[in-house]
Amino acid sequence: MSHKADSYVPAFHFEVAFLSVGLGLGGLLENALNGDDNIGMAFSEVSGISASLQTEEVVEGGNNSFTYRLPKPAKYDNLVLKRALSTTPSLLVMWANEAIYNFNFHPCTVVVTLLNEKHIPVKVWAFNNAYPVKLEVSALGADKSELVIESLELAYNYSKRIF
Repeated sequence: MSHKADSYVPAFHFEVAFLSVGLGLGGLLENALNGDDNIGMAFSEVSGISASLQTEEVVEGGNNSFTYRLPKPAKYDNLVLKRALSTTPSLLVMWANEAIYNFNFHPCTVVVTLLNEKHIPVKVWAFNNAYPVKLEVSALGADKSELVIESLELAYNYSKRIF
């Protein structure tokens, strides 16, 4: 089976968008959205796009030769977003801090779009009711000459690959 070389997409060209995020931060978010209900964020890495079915083993009474392996609902890994730490205040970090430190949650839909060389979407994943569960900064070291990386980990109810 042969495949055209142009049917494969590189992993480095993608966008992440946060839809319908409510921060309760006095209209800051609404001003940032400029009316289109979407915050685009520049991330260097996205991981955790994964879904798997768990199974439950059930033994049939009187039959010891096998067990039934029945499917359970899908399990989703946390979505992990990474980017260079910036000195500019970030609404995304405010949203995460509000959840993690104040236990005040404002779930949203996170959309990850893989783009081709013409910036046209080729694959799109939507992560519904996403909320922050971890905010982490990479190790600091006097012997290193590299950017500090900020990681945001999100839990969500379910995801769908749209196309």
